[in-house]
Amino acid sequence: MTDPIADMLTRIRNAQAVNKEDVVIPFSKTKIAIAQILEEEGFLDKVERFKEANKFGNEFENIKVRLRYSKEDGTPIIRSIKRISKPGCKIYSKYENLPHVLGGLGIAIVSTSQGLMTNRQARKKKVGGEVICEVF
Repeated sequence: MTDPIADMLTRIRNAQAVNKEDVVIPFSKTKIAIAQILEEEGFLDKVERFKEANKFGNEFENIKVRLRYSKEDGTPIIRSIKRISKPGCKIYSKYENLPHVLGGLGIAIVSTSQGLMTNRQARKKKVGGEVICEVF
């Protein structure tokens, strides 16, 4: 797999398209950090890390993400989740030029020297970095 983060975002997008309750994603530190940011911002219900054994007895860590839907009409809370910086074309931004997603209603997740954070947090701390994805 050339882009595991894009795979994670696509799994979330596809699971919401068919109204699944939760989705399982292979574990990595970056993916769990992205999922926890989405949980803190209210786009996901619950994020948990668990181990699972395959038929050969090998254990693998996974992330279980509980998706969030609107209580009124059952539409997904995440209307759009899009990868910005790709392995072949990295997009970096200074803190002054970080994107304003949907006029502040959405978030951009930025990888900075101080770890992964939202565009708002990066602007407050005055750090730029690689723009990973946009969510609204």
